[in-house]
Amino acid sequence: MTWDARLWGALLVVCGVIFLDGLDVSMVGMSLPSIGADLGVSLSSLQWVVTGYVLGYGGLLLLGGRTADLLGRRKVFLIALGVFAVVSMLSSLATNPELLIAARFVKGVAAAFTAPAALSIITTTFHEGPDRNRALSIFTTCAASGFSMGLILGGALTEIGWRWTFLMPGPVALIVLLFAIKLIPNSPREEVSGGYDIPGAVTVTGGMLSLVYAVVGAEHAGWVSFQTIGMFVLAAVLLTAFVVIEQRSKHPLVRLGILRSGSLRRANLAGLTVFGAYVAFQFIGTLYLQNLLGWSSLETALAFLPAGLLVISLSPNAGKIADRIGTDKMIIGAMALFVVGYGLSLRIGPESAYFSTIFPSIMLIGIGFAIGFPALNIQAVSGVADDEQGLASGLFNTSTQVGGAVVLASVTAVISSQSVGVTVPADMLSAYKPGLAVVTGVAVLGLVIALTGLRGLRSRRALEEQEAAELTAVQKELAEEQMTPAA
Repeated sequence: MTWDARLWGALLVVCGVIFLDGLDVSMVGMSLPSIGADLGVSLSSLQWVVTGYVLGYGGLLLLGGRTADLLGRRKVFLIALGVFAVVSMLSSLATNPELLIAARFVKGVAAAFTAPAALSIITTTFHEGPDRNRALSIFTTCAASGFSMGLILGGALTEIGWRWTFLMPGPVALIVLLFAIKLIPNSPREEVSGGYDIPGAVTVTGGMLSLVYAVVGAEHAGWVSFQTIGMFVLAAVLLTAFVVIEQRSKHPLVRLGILRSGSLRRANLAGLTVFGAYVAFQFIGTLYLQNLLGWSSLETALAFLPAGLLVISLSPNAGKIADRIGTDKMIIGAMALFVVGYGLSLRIGPESAYFSTIFPSIMLIGIGFAIGFPALNIQAVSGVADDEQGLASGLFNTSTQVGGAVVLASVTAVISSQSVGVTVPADMLSAYKPGLAVVTGVAVLGLVIALTGLRGLRSRRALEEQEAAELTAVQKELAEEQMTPAA
């Protein structure tokens, strides 16, 4: 497949969305301590600035992916991107934490429609195999580029004022929108009446909101309180109702049969642990560097930057590696690097030297993302029909975002419970380390999930060898039959 200028243009435009997502997340991450100090937000409330976006994103991604398939990917992409731009600029005017969190939630909802539309535009435009793998590798590189640039911009802009970190993504989104109007081709829509599964969207979003709220609220209410147990029960009821609705709906939000794919299930579960662990790690790392070590927001950004630079430089080759060795081995290798990287971060101290303690973790995590995240993206959509690419990409993105919300909420609850009565910043180290231990445990879980792919890999190899043997036998018989008359 030859990539002409227009095809390259369309690819770069949709990659602009994932660039924007990375830019937004990392910029806001750098500004969290300043937001907390300026608006008087507690640690447990501060994490909702991140979680609000993640919940809007993860809660409606499935509906966003389905809507892109039904309404047309181009239309969904353009409308949602416009909403994202407007809300970005308005959120910079928020005067209290409630408005700020609400704006972040709406931005997440907008991203829930742009992200699966962008990914499904790629997967339906580029054929499965080397072309799609190459396109997805570029997609991942753009995400890392946005994240890396967001670190620097977020650090620099926070020095001026944290509101600039909320304003900046707006103009960038408008620029991407202008190019998208010209370059994104019209896409076919699935002609079906009544195809929007609103009950499914409501129950799955409500279930995830209840789950995260239960974890966050447990710090104050107690893990065995009526509130906490009630929210966990509500989450279980809503998510169970979602499954029942999907089984009975004529046009389900999630065709549950798609989950029969082992590779898709592994990609989603592994993606949950990867994103969840990293969001929590960055949250702890930012608080540690700024509040305990006294680093500026720009210095903190530079501390995280090497990971993003590694992803930018290495991930473009991930597609070629996947063609050569397969995605399962890449994911296992990445998960192992995450476990070691997060484990090394447990060595932090009240006066840690960056290059001997934190830097090795940052490097290992960066290499893990460079080889692991493109492989997960490829695995999540492999073998899926074109009319369900939006669903498959929505599932994967939902898993990563839900992982970010749940793991961050859990880690925040651990830190908050360990910091009760702590008034001296240096004493917060005793709270940060248990949080990092949870992050490391999540990475170990991701490695275990990835290792289950080896069994499937052996089964596929055995099947391929059997098919090859049968083909050889048939060819041998045909050759003997052709030689018999000649004799």
